Amino acid sequence: MGRKWSNENLAGALHYVTGNLVNRMRVFSDSACCEVFLKHLEDINRRWPAKLIAYVLMPDHFHLICNPRDGRIKEFIGELKGLSAKAIITANRFFKFPDHGVEGQQVWQQSFKATPLWSGWMIRQKINYIHANPVRAGLVESAKDYQWTSFRSFYLQKDGPLPIDRKWAWPEDAEKLSSAIREINERKGKLPDFLAALKRSGGRPPS
Repeated sequence: MGRKWSNENLAGALHYVTGNLVNRMRVFSDSACCEVFLKHLEDINRRWPAKLIAYVLMPDHFHLICNPRDGRIKEFIGELKGLSAKAIITANRFFKFPDHGVEGQQVWQQSFKATPLWSGWMIRQKINYIHANPVRAGLVESAKDYQWTSFRSFYLQKDGPLPIDRKWAWPEDAEKLSSAIREINERKGKLPDFLAALKRSGGRPPS
């Protein structure tokens, strides 16, 4: 499923996104760079609009789970990377980013991965993975001690660097997701059919 469904614009789906900094530079070890990235994420989230469920900034990459209302996850992340790149370059001029010709300095790897989350189990697994990432990397002993994550907002309902959404779905998500899956089935063929499960669950990701 990952090969066929990754980086598809699917309205109505939650997407698990990974973005890497160019050459795996440890840009998010700098607080100023974290702050400007999250500011642009918050601004785009509000303007798009999109729902933000969970996130973490690791030194050389980020993970997040979000649900853009129009489903255009590729454009959403593309705009986030483009705007945040300029802000990161300004925030810390000590980083030496590769020259990218007329486009200026390159901050991000060109590719990213966005995977739709179909079931409650998948959503919970990715949320737990995101929040446990700093502990697995040896950055902190407890997930609640890491600053650049949604852990405190998600589990402790305390203020974090960026607010998250408690309601993950838009009212029209079930209808939009059914339509999007049907369109991709027709375009690609031989993809799993989730429509019956969606109807049974009333539009919630099937468990």
